[in-house]
Amino acid sequence: MAGLAESGANPDVDLLYEVNGLAADAPHWCDRVMSFVGEYGLLLAMALLVAWCWQSVRRRGGEGAAASVAALVWAPLAAGIAVLVNVPIRGFVQRPRPFLDHQGLDVLAHGRGGFSFVSDHATLTMAMGAALFVADRRFGLAGIGLALFEGFCRVYMGVHYPTDVIGGFALGTAVALLLSPVAMALLTPLLSAVEGSRWGAWCVRARRAPDPAGRAVLSGRRDEGLTAAAQENDLAA
Repeated sequence: MAGLAESGANPDVDLLYEVNGLAADAPHWCDRVMSFVGEYGLLLAMALLVAWCWQSVRRRGGEGAAASVAALVWAPLAAGIAVLVNVPIRGFVQRPRPFLDHQGLDVLAHGRGGFSFVSDHATLTMAMGAALFVADRRFGLAGIGLALFEGFCRVYMGVHYPTDVIGGFALGTAVALLLSPVAMALLTPLLSAVEGSRWGAWCVRARRAPDPAGRAVLSGRRDEGLTAAAQENDLAA
C-alpha cells in the first residue's frame, strides 16, 4: 500500500497499515460490524461474561464463594481505576491519532478526538479480563481473548497504533493484578458479611433446596420423635 512507503522502518506504523488494510479490502458490511464490535460489542460481551461467571460462582457455592464474588466485583472496579490512571498518561504523552499523521488509512470511527496512547478500550477490557482470571481461570482466559480481539479491532478501525493497544494491555493487567491483593483484602470481608445476611442468596451464594434423601431423613426423625412422645404420654396416663 502507498502508506507503507511513508512509514519507513517503523514497525508500529507498518503493522498499523497492514491491519487497517484488511478494512480497505473487506466488504462494507464487515467494516460496519467490526466498527460496532470494536466500539461497543466487546465491552458488552465482557460485561455479560462477568455476569455469567457470577452466576456460576453463586450456584457452585462453597467456602470460597465470597472470595470469588469479591474478585468479580473487583473486575469492573479495576477497569475503572485503570482508565482513570490512563488520563494523566494520555495527557503527558499527547500522541495524536494515527489518521492525523498518516495518509491512506481506512478510518471506521470518524469523529474520534483526544490522544491515542494508550487505548482506553484495550486498557478497560484487559483489566477486566485479568481480574476475571483471578476469580475463575476459564472465564478469565475467555475475557483475555475478548481483550485481545478488542485490541485488534481498534487497530483495524484505524483509531490506534499497535503500541497504543499493547500499552493498554500492560496498564490494564498491571492495575488489575498489582492492586488485586488490596482489593481482595477489602472486598472479601464485605462479601462474607453480605453472605450471612438476607442479601446473601442474591449476591454471593444461591440458596439450595434440600435434596429428597435429606428431606426423607428429616421426616423420619420427626416421625420417630412424635411416636416417642406419644408413647411417653400413654405411659404417663
